[in-house]
Amino acid sequence: MRKAIFWDLQGTLGGDATGSIEQFEPYPFAKDALRLAKENGYYNLILTNQSRIGKGLLSRTIYEREAARILQNFNQDEPLVEEILCCPHQESDHCHCKKPKTGLIESCIQKYSLSLSDCVVIGDMGKNEIIMAHHAGCCGVLVLTGGGKASLGKFRSTWAGYEAHIIAENAWDAIQKLLCSPQ
Repeated sequence: MRKAIFWDLQGTLGGDATGSIEQFEPYPFAKDALRLAKENGYYNLILTNQSRIGKGLLSRTIYEREAARILQNFNQDEPLVEEILCCPHQESDHCHCKKPKTGLIESCIQKYSLSLSDCVVIGDMGKNEIIMAHHAGCCGVLVLTGGGKASLGKFRSTWAGYEAHIIAENAWDAIQKLLCSPQ
Protein backbone atom coordinates (compact mmCIF):
# COMPACT_ATOMS: atom_id res chain seq x y z
CA MET A 1 0.00 0.00 0.00
CA ARG A 2 1.15 3.51 -0.81
CA LYS A 3 0.72 6.95 0.72
CA ALA A 4 -0.46 10.22 -0.76
CA ILE A 5 -0.87 13.85 0.08
CA PHE A 6 -4.22 15.24 -0.96
CA TRP A 7 -3.42 18.89 -1.59
CA ASP A 8 -5.95 21.68 -1.84
CA LEU A 9 -5.10 23.92 -4.80
CA GLN A 10 -6.17 27.53 -4.34
CA GLY A 11 -4.88 29.20 -1.20
CA THR A 12 -2.64 26.21 -0.43
CA LEU A 13 -0.32 25.78 -3.41
CA GLY A 14 -0.96 29.25 -4.82
CA GLY A 15 -3.59 31.69 -5.93
CA ASP A 16 -6.51 33.21 -4.09
CA ALA A 17 -8.45 30.81 -1.85
CA THR A 18 -11.80 31.83 -3.33
CA GLY A 19 -10.69 33.29 -6.66
CA SER A 20 -10.99 31.89 -10.15
CA ILE A 21 -8.63 29.12 -11.24
CA GLU A 22 -7.92 31.30 -14.27
CA GLN A 23 -5.81 33.60 -12.07
CA PHE A 24 -3.97 30.77 -10.29
CA GLU A 25 -0.22 31.19 -9.96
CA PRO A 26 1.79 28.92 -7.66
CA TYR A 27 3.44 30.24 -4.52
CA PRO A 28 7.25 30.35 -4.79
CA PHE A 29 7.61 27.41 -2.36
CA ALA A 30 4.93 25.17 -3.92
CA LYS A 31 7.20 23.12 -6.19
CA ASP A 32 9.72 22.62 -3.39
CA ALA A 33 6.94 21.32 -1.12
CA LEU A 34 5.67 18.95 -3.82
CA ARG A 35 9.23 17.76 -4.54
CA LEU A 36 9.97 17.08 -0.85
CA ALA A 37 6.72 15.12 -0.53
CA LYS A 38 7.58 13.09 -3.65
CA GLU A 39 11.13 12.42 -2.42
CA ASN A 40 9.61 11.01 0.77
CA GLY A 41 7.39 8.54 -1.05
CA TYR A 42 4.11 10.45 -1.29
CA TYR A 43 1.92 10.68 -4.36
CA ASN A 44 0.87 14.31 -4.85
CA LEU A 45 -2.83 14.49 -5.70
CA ILE A 46 -4.59 17.85 -5.95
CA LEU A 47 -8.26 17.97 -4.96
CA THR A 48 -10.18 21.13 -5.81
CA ASN A 49 -13.75 22.33 -5.42
CA GLN A 50 -14.73 24.32 -8.51
CA SER A 51 -18.35 25.30 -7.87
CA ARG A 52 -18.01 28.08 -10.46
CA ILE A 53 -18.51 25.33 -13.05
CA GLY A 54 -21.81 24.23 -11.50
CA LYS A 55 -22.94 27.85 -11.19
CA GLY A 56 -22.23 28.48 -14.88
CA LEU A 57 -19.48 31.02 -14.13
CA LEU A 58 -16.70 28.84 -15.54
CA SER A 59 -16.97 26.42 -18.43
CA ARG A 60 -15.65 22.89 -18.13
CA THR A 61 -13.45 23.59 -21.18
CA ILE A 62 -11.80 26.60 -19.53
CA TYR A 63 -11.38 24.66 -16.27
CA GLU A 64 -9.69 21.78 -18.12
CA ARG A 65 -7.38 24.19 -19.94
CA GLU A 66 -6.39 25.86 -16.66
CA ALA A 67 -5.92 22.55 -14.83
CA ALA A 68 -3.68 21.34 -17.67
CA ARG A 69 -1.67 24.59 -17.46
CA ILE A 70 -1.22 24.20 -13.69
CA LEU A 71 -0.29 20.53 -13.98
CA GLN A 72 2.22 21.31 -16.74
CA ASN A 73 3.74 24.06 -14.60
CA PHE A 74 4.16 21.77 -11.59
CA ASN A 75 5.52 18.91 -13.74
CA GLN A 76 7.65 21.01 -16.08
CA ASP A 77 11.06 19.92 -14.79
CA GLU A 78 10.08 16.62 -13.18
CA PRO A 79 6.87 14.68 -12.48
CA LEU A 80 5.67 16.04 -9.14
CA VAL A 81 1.86 15.83 -9.33
CA GLU A 82 -0.03 12.71 -10.41
CA GLU A 83 -3.29 14.48 -11.22
CA ILE A 84 -5.75 17.21 -10.36
CA LEU A 85 -9.23 16.01 -9.36
CA CYS A 86 -12.14 18.40 -9.41
CA CYS A 87 -15.62 18.62 -7.93
CA PRO A 88 -17.58 20.88 -10.31
CA HIS A 89 -20.76 20.87 -8.23
CA GLN A 90 -22.60 23.44 -6.18
CA GLU A 91 -23.61 22.79 -2.57
CA SER A 92 -27.23 22.28 -3.72
CA ASP A 93 -26.21 19.35 -5.98
CA HIS A 94 -25.63 17.16 -2.91
CA CYS A 95 -22.81 15.28 -4.66
CA HIS A 96 -20.38 12.95 -2.89
CA CYS A 97 -17.23 14.68 -4.20
CA LYS A 98 -17.48 18.25 -2.87
CA LYS A 99 -15.07 18.77 -0.01
CA PRO A 100 -15.48 18.09 2.90
CA LYS A 101 -17.10 14.93 1.52
CA THR A 102 -14.60 12.20 0.70
CA GLY A 103 -15.62 11.18 -2.83
CA LEU A 104 -12.46 12.56 -4.45
CA ILE A 105 -10.29 10.68 -1.96
CA GLU A 106 -12.32 7.50 -2.45
CA SER A 107 -11.74 7.69 -6.20
CA CYS A 108 -7.97 7.64 -5.56
CA ILE A 109 -7.79 4.78 -3.05
CA GLN A 110 -7.94 1.88 -5.48
CA LYS A 111 -6.35 3.67 -8.44
CA TYR A 112 -3.18 4.38 -6.43
CA SER A 113 -3.39 1.45 -3.95
CA LEU A 114 -3.44 3.87 -1.02
CA SER A 115 -3.33 3.16 2.67
CA LEU A 116 -5.54 5.93 4.07
CA SER A 117 -3.88 5.80 7.48
CA ASP A 118 -0.65 6.86 5.71
CA CYS A 119 -2.29 9.66 3.73
CA VAL A 120 -2.46 13.37 4.54
CA VAL A 121 -4.80 16.20 3.57
CA ILE A 122 -3.21 19.66 3.36
CA GLY A 123 -5.29 22.77 2.86
CA ASP A 124 -6.19 26.27 3.96
CA MET A 125 -9.86 25.74 4.84
CA GLY A 126 -10.72 23.91 8.03
CA LYS A 127 -14.36 23.55 6.94
CA ASN A 128 -13.21 21.68 3.83
CA GLU A 129 -9.83 19.98 4.21
CA ILE A 130 -9.66 19.34 7.96
CA ILE A 131 -13.20 17.93 8.12
CA MET A 132 -12.51 15.86 4.99
CA ALA A 133 -9.31 14.49 6.54
CA HIS A 134 -11.22 13.52 9.67
CA HIS A 135 -13.98 11.74 7.72
CA ALA A 136 -11.45 9.92 5.52
CA GLY A 137 -9.27 8.84 8.45
CA CYS A 138 -6.25 10.87 7.32
CA CYS A 139 -3.92 13.30 9.01
CA GLY A 140 -5.16 16.88 8.46
CA VAL A 141 -2.79 19.81 8.04
CA LEU A 142 -4.03 23.41 7.99
CA VAL A 143 -1.82 25.98 6.26
CA LEU A 144 -2.10 29.67 7.10
CA THR A 145 -1.83 30.88 3.50
CA GLY A 146 -4.95 31.67 1.47
CA GLY A 147 -7.92 31.41 3.83
CA GLY A 148 -5.96 29.66 6.58
CA LYS A 149 -5.67 32.53 9.05
CA ALA A 150 -9.35 33.40 8.69
CA SER A 151 -10.19 29.70 9.00
CA LEU A 152 -8.46 29.67 12.38
CA GLY A 153 -10.01 33.00 13.36
CA LYS A 154 -13.39 34.36 12.33
CA PHE A 155 -14.43 31.18 10.48
CA ARG A 156 -13.35 28.71 13.19
CA SER A 157 -17.02 28.05 13.96
CA THR A 158 -17.44 26.45 10.49
CA TRP A 159 -15.33 23.50 11.62
CA ALA A 160 -15.94 23.54 15.37
CA GLY A 161 -15.46 20.10 16.87
CA TYR A 162 -12.56 19.26 14.55
CA GLU A 163 -8.86 19.85 15.03
CA ALA A 164 -5.95 19.98 12.60
CA HIS A 165 -3.18 17.51 13.41
CA ILE A 166 -0.66 20.11 12.29
CA ILE A 167 -0.88 23.86 11.70
CA ALA A 168 1.79 25.24 9.36
CA GLU A 169 2.72 28.62 7.91
CA ASN A 170 2.55 27.33 4.32
CA ALA A 171 2.86 24.19 2.17
CA TRP A 172 6.65 24.01 2.57
CA ASP A 173 6.41 24.32 6.35
CA ALA A 174 3.60 21.70 6.31
CA ILE A 175 5.80 19.10 4.63
CA GLN A 176 8.71 19.79 6.95
CA LYS A 177 6.50 19.48 10.04
CA LEU A 178 4.79 16.38 8.66
CA LEU A 179 8.11 14.62 8.07
CA CYS A 180 9.29 15.47 11.59
CA SER A 181 6.19 14.34 13.46
CA PRO A 182 4.60 10.97 14.03
CA GLN A 183 1.19 10.74 12.38
